[in-house]
Amino acid sequence: MTDPRHAQPRSTPDDKTFMREVKSYVLRAGRMGPGQARAYEQHGPRFLLPYTPGAFDATAAFGRSAPLILEIGFGMGGATAHIAAVRPDDNFLCCEVHEPGVGALLKLVGEQGLENIRILRHDAVEVLTHMLGEASLDGVHIFFPDPWHKSRHHKRRLIQAPFVNRLAHHLKPGGYLHLATDWEPYAQQMLDVLCAEPLLQNTADAASEGFVPQPGYRPLTKFENRGLKLGHGVWDLVFRRV
Repeated sequence: MTDPRHAQPRSTPDDKTFMREVKSYVLRAGRMGPGQARAYEQHGPRFLLPYTPGAFDATAAFGRSAPLILEIGFGMGGATAHIAAVRPDDNFLCCEVHEPGVGALLKLVGEQGLENIRILRHDAVEVLTHMLGEASLDGVHIFFPDPWHKSRHHKRRLIQAPFVNRLAHHLKPGGYLHLATDWEPYAQQMLDVLCAEPLLQNTADAASEGFVPQPGYRPLTKFENRGLKLGHGVWDLVFRRV
């Protein structure tokens, strides 16, 4: 789940410039295995959606009306498949540009018979800008975005004020934004940015320093388990649209 989902502005931008230049990913090399390639052929026609600027018809895409959750960057898809399986009454629109990851999730969709996932192999920022209307989402998941550890690269992080404001406008009142990271400085930045957004309200209680316990629907990834064994922390944030 550590596949990159982050911003790449070339300078310190204003909000409009940021949203024009931000991307939710960085392309990485990788080859699909034979199982992933077969999954593309077998399940791609049904579960892969084309990127088409214009109003997204979720009912038509999923064949039903249900709460719509956007996931930005799902890596190899293991957590996504788990969440879709334990929340069958929700629809999950999943954005990822990494082809092997898309193939891996399609493979899991086929193996597990999941019907509530649709995948866009496209930049989530453009999907938000050109396909999804304001107040169209019941939730947004962004798990383990690239933390860009070096100080000079912090401007490339996805979770910055203009992007969070955009996400907030796309959420319905009462909808939620769930972020998770295993990098404590980034967790604190996330918390600061979300707390500064007037359209969002923290769901954490006063004694928790702003973070929430890991929600039951989010599984531990292999990477996360490995980090926890090494003494690394994981921080979850859940904010609701007011």
